[in-house]
Amino acid sequence: MTTSQAVFALPSADKAVLEEGNAFTPKFDADGLVTAVVTDSRDGMLLMVAHMNAQALALTIRTGIAHYWSRSRKALWKKGETSGNLQRVQSMRTDCDQDAVWLSVIVDGHDATCHTGRRSCFYREITSENDGFALKSVDETPKFDPKTVYQRG
Repeated sequence: MTTSQAVFALPSADKAVLEEGNAFTPKFDADGLVTAVVTDSRDGMLLMVAHMNAQALALTIRTGIAHYWSRSRKALWKKGETSGNLQRVQSMRTDCDQDAVWLSVIVDGHDATCHTGRRSCFYREITSENDGFALKSVDETPKFDPKTVYQRG
């Protein structure tokens, strides 16, 4: 039994059932993950994009606190557990083929989602410069000092 089968039923092969039915049967990718898009429920700002395995998805639904799967650490991660910036889920949706979820959240603590201390992980704009590309900061004000919050003892 795979991780995705442990909690959720397998997606229907019938496209109409998958797209129009009432059963939540997420389509996990080959790594057992679905993409999670996270926005602020107050103003709609895009805060982050992450991934969830079946355990993270089930914990998020059951607790109302966002949990993710860290691909780099290969570990379950309760967003905000270290920083105090918990993401309280206000609503959760899935896309038409159920391979992505959208979380609308309120962020506790410093109201910051990014590990850099900023509100959003999307704090830089991509620009074109002299036949090349560059990044321009659009949110230069961290809401907390990550060196202090994420101290390794």
